[in-house]
Amino acid sequence: MRIAFAADDSNETTAAVVRHLTEQHEVLDVAVSGATWPDLGTAVGRAVVDGRADLGVVMCWTGTGTAIAANKVPGVRAALAWDPWIARGARLWNDANVLAMSLKRLAPDVAVEVLIAFLAVEGPDASEAANIALLDRVTGDGA
Repeated sequence: MRIAFAADDSNETTAAVVRHLTEQHEVLDVAVSGATWPDLGTAVGRAVVDGRADLGVVMCWTGTGTAIAANKVPGVRAALAWDPWIARGARLWNDANVLAMSLKRLAPDVAVEVLIAFLAVEGPDASEAANIALLDRVTGDGA
């Protein structure tokens, strides 16, 4: 599987995530020098939507900013996850295609567990297909 990855900082947590990704998957590193977290979230989102990556992973201090930035890209469903159950559910019940995590609040081993849970789901639960389809109709104007 090809995974787009970007983080706005590096530490033991990001290193553990990157190590796991490179051992198990092909990694598309979309980070460019001097890029901000909004740039990085958007770049990962575009890589997924454009088909250059199957899924994406973004990391920033809280994970929230990169998730918001990724979600601005039409077709992205970025989910902020902090434990494996949330990550698995995001893929299974919401068809999330980008995982966002905090690089400051997750221990390296927990971040890898969250990543593994997210990537292990092969696709959304068929019983959620109608609800997931509704996400494409959401326009932000109450429609």
